[in-house]
Amino acid sequence: MRALRSSTVAAIAVAATLTAVAGCAEKNDSKGGGGKGAVEVTASDTACELSKKEFPAGHVRFAVKNKGSKVTEVYIYAAGDRIVTERENIGPGTSTEITAEIKAGSYEVACKPGMKGDGIRQKVTATGKGGAAVKRDPKLDAAVAAYRKYVQEQADETLPLAQKFADAVKDGDVDAAKKAYAVSRIGWERTEPVAESFGDIDPKVDIREDGLKKGQKWTGWHKLEKSLWETKKISGDDEKLADKLIEDLKDWKKRVGTAEINPTTMANGAKELLDEVYTGKVTGEEERYSHTDLVDFKANVEGAQKAYELLKPVAKKNDPALVKELDRQFTAIGELLDEYREGDGFVSYDTVSKADQKKLSDGVSALAEPISKLAAAVVTAK
Repeated sequence: MRALRSSTVAAIAVAATLTAVAGCAEKNDSKGGGGKGAVEVTASDTACELSKKEFPAGHVRFAVKNKGSKVTEVYIYAAGDRIVTERENIGPGTSTEITAEIKAGSYEVACKPGMKGDGIRQKVTATGKGGAAVKRDPKLDAAVAAYRKYVQEQADETLPLAQKFADAVKDGDVDAAKKAYAVSRIGWERTEPVAESFGDIDPKVDIREDGLKKGQKWTGWHKLEKSLWETKKISGDDEKLADKLIEDLKDWKKRVGTAEINPTTMANGAKELLDEVYTGKVTGEEERYSHTDLVDFKANVEGAQKAYELLKPVAKKNDPALVKELDRQFTAIGELLDEYREGDGFVSYDTVSKADQKKLSDGVSALAEPISKLAAAVVTAK
C-alpha cells in the first residue's frame, strides 16, 4: 500500500510517535559510517547524493543517512520502475544500511522526503558481465525456491477468496461483501513486497484515495471498502470495479512467478512488511473504513516470518545472536496480537485504545530493528 498519510489530528499524533520509534530503530540499523565499499546515500529534503554512481554487481551495501527534516525512504529501481529493494521510515538525523543483490545493469536510486511522490532520483550502474557474480550457499538457493513456491501459493489461494468478495459486491449484498473483504486480502498482505516490485499492480488494487496520482482513477480493494463501510451501498461502478479487481489480481497471479527473488529481496521484503505495519496498520490508515487493520497486521507479520524461517539456517550460522533475538521478537509479536483476537478474526481496530496502539507499535519496532539486519546476515559468510 503506497499512499500519502491522512491529515487527521489522531493520525498525526500516532504517526509522530511511530516516527520517533522508527528513528530509534534506524539509528541502531547501522554503525553510521557505511564501511569500506558501501555506496553512501545522503538524503535531505531537496537532494539525494551518492558517494559513487558506478559499482561492481553483486552484494551491494547502501549506507543511508537522512540529513533532512522529513522522514524519508530510499528505493532502488530497475528498468520500468521495478523495485529491487526499498527502505521506509528513515527518520531525520538517522542512518540505516541496505544490503541488496544487484545484477549488472542500469538502475535509479530514489530518495523520497516525506515518503511520497516519485522521489529525487540518481542514475547508477552496476558493472560486470551478465548477472551478479554471487557465490551462494546452496541452502539459500533452496530458501529462494521455497519462498517462490510460497508466493505463488498465496496468489493462487487469493483468487477464489477475492472472487467470493467480488461476487458479493456484484450481487449487491453489502453484508456478505463486508464479511469476505478482509479474508480476501490476506495472501496479498503476506507477500506485498513481491507484488509491489512490479510497480504497476499495487496502484491498481491496493492504493488509498490520498495516494492517487493526478489523473489516476481509483480502483481496487479500498475503493470498494469505502463504498461498503462509508456509503453503505453498492453502485453500478462498484460492480464494474469488482470485475476490474479480479482482472488485476489474475494479472498478479500470472506474473508473480517471474518476480526477481533472491535471499536479500526476501530479507529486505520481511523488513518492508514490518514497515507496512507501522506506517499503515498501527496508525489505522490502511483500513480506515472497515477497521480490519489487525487482519492485515497479522498477515504482514506472517509473511515476514515465512521469509525469515526459510533464511534462518544460514542466518543462524552467520549470526546466531540475531537469530535468537528474531525468534524472541516473533514470538512476542504473535502473543501480543493474540490479545486482540475475536472469534476467527480480530477486534475492530477503532476499538483499540491509543495506549494499546502504542504497545503494538513498540512491539513492531522491537521486531523491525533486528529484521533490518537479516539481509547482511545471509550474505556474510563465516
